[in-house]
Amino acid sequence: MNKNTVVEFTGRQEAADPLTELLRRGARELLQQAIEAELSTFMEGFESRHLDDGRAAVVRNGHLPERDIQTGIGPVKVKVPKVCR
Repeated sequence: MNKNTVVEFTGRQEAADPLTELLRRGARELLQQAIEAELSTFMEGFESRHLDDGRAAVVRNGHLPERDIQTGIGPVKVKVPKVCR
């Protein structure tokens, strides 16, 4: 006996109602805050390192292209900061 327990979800890419859009916006903000906090902690670990000419060895350098993070309410686009060493 072959019992399939996979449930297909369709139509999750488009927000059908204001509540779903509100949840996606909240998820995007929460993920963005978590990414920024992680980057801040990472950068603190390198703030004492400098190049021979006195410049910081590790610096922020803009953002990578937006990417989708899969959540329970569908994909959410976030910006990931770029770091140069």
